[in-house]
Amino acid sequence: WGRRVINARRGSDPNTPLSELTYLLESGSDRIGALDFQTSSRRYVPRARPATLDELARVAELAERGEPIPEELAAAALHGTSIGGARPKALLEANGRHLIAKFSSSTDDRPVMKAEAAAMLLAARCGIDVAPVEVVEVGGRPVLLVERFDRTPAGGRRAILSGLTVLGLDELSARYSSYAELATAMRFAGWRRPAAQLRELYARMVFNVAVSNTDDHLRNHAAFWDGSTLELTPAFDLCPQRRSTTVATHAIALGSDGDHTSQFRVARRAAGAFGISDGDATDVVDHIVTTIRASWAEVCDEAQLSRAEADQLWGREILNDYAFWDAA
Repeated sequence: WGRRVINARRGSDPNTPLSELTYLLESGSDRIGALDFQTSSRRYVPRARPATLDELARVAELAERGEPIPEELAAAALHGTSIGGARPKALLEANGRHLIAKFSSSTDDRPVMKAEAAAMLLAARCGIDVAPVEVVEVGGRPVLLVERFDRTPAGGRRAILSGLTVLGLDELSARYSSYAELATAMRFAGWRRPAAQLRELYARMVFNVAVSNTDDHLRNHAAFWDGSTLELTPAFDLCPQRRSTTVATHAIALGSDGDHTSQFRVARRAAGAFGISDGDATDVVDHIVTTIRASWAEVCDEAQLSRAEADQLWGREILNDYAFWDAA
């Protein structure tokens, strides 16, 4: 998405080479985590100016259509250049809060932003550590605001590592990884409260099965790094994925056996890798399923899902019957 915004902003200038260096230096400096790109190793010049949510939404709309971004929206455009992913989004600071604004797409034929909000709210009710979210309306479209966890209240940066970096993998080999491999890494020295962290990771895996968040690749897992210790960040990007058939598989395997199948039986079978007994694994599954069922109506209201939108998600993405199948 950041490249699309930069293309819309600078692509029409024949004097701007669209090289990797250009994309790094044309992106905003308020990027996720503690990294930035500068022209000097001795002098830091932040590339950031205030922008309103309305301006950010306008930039997203123009960039999505491939239209040039005018000079008066240049500051707002910068906010959408330094955050990953394919969908329209931007970084925002408002009323002392550091936020990620996620916008609807003109091509959406399902309530993508509201569904993600519902999943995040459900996860919090299940006891999972998750970034706070809220849904607001801008220009007649829903916008998902996600509280950033990589900034301190005073605006300081917190360094984070993706799961890809934690495991030392590249993009091509990442598909062969698993939650179990992440769990193994968390057993090594340097991880704070490893037993609690392993249980948290296991609960997130089970929850992803429950809500069809099958886009759970290693970049959608992360850990804080303070220079000596690691600790899981709050969960993020919990996005129910469209299911065109009953069968669903995850981006990474659940256990060490390489099984990507999105079913609770596979999650229970993987429990040993997290130091969790069979009985405790069943308790985790039961707690998450029971909580989702009990909280669904309330969460739909909070996420501003209409009755038709909620019905579209329930039983398809949320608690699909396939997740409960016991046969291989």
